Amino acid sequence: MNVEPPPGQSTGKESVARDAPRIGPGSAADIGQINALIARALGAATGGGPPNFATTLGRHRRLFRRWLRFGAALMPGGVLPRSETELVILRVAHNTGCEYEWRHHERLARAIGLTAEQVRSARQGHAAPGWTQRQRLVLRAADELHHERVISESLWIELRPLLSEVEVIELCMLIGQYEMLAMTLNTLRVAPDRLPDGPPPRWARALQRLLPRRSPK
Repeated sequence: MNVEPPPGQSTGKESVARDAPRIGPGSAADIGQINALIARALGAATGGGPPNFATTLGRHRRLFRRWLRFGAALMPGGVLPRSETELVILRVAHNTGCEYEWRHHERLARAIGLTAEQVRSARQGHAAPGWTQRQRLVLRAADELHHERVISESLWIELRPLLSEVEVIELCMLIGQYEMLAMTLNTLRVAPDRLPDGPPPRWARALQRLLPRRSPK
């Protein structure tokens, strides 16, 4: 016999439904052998298994590979210092409330040398103490593009003496890329990965530091 809960009392099913992935991770049969290999490689680079973002987005097989190539041109293959790139991504994750993006890049940020305090301070944004001028300005850019969808004239005047034309173009594209990804992950309710406790293995940290950076042209 089904017993209805008292008025105003939840059965708990609603929260489960809200938290359950709308589109779950796919198997190798769902995403294809190429995407399955890519997913395993992405997991190995951070010391974990195939990440849920890859096995979920990989269901759209061709789009996933083309998007991944674009994303890799920004991170890790961009021209901005990797520490700034990770700070910006963490700020985007905070602004968008994307737990998946935050957890994933918290681990990457630590792997490339950001301290636990710097990672925590990314939640406070540019007003937190201890940032360099460049770090403070790129964090402000992440906030302005999130809230206003444009960098203000006052911030632009401060940014341009410190960032080259190529760097400021990349900064805008980087923020937009991770805003887009966060919206997708939040909408699909992609569950955060189960990562090992502690930092990534030493070899994974070394790999993150050795990944190629491109020189501005």
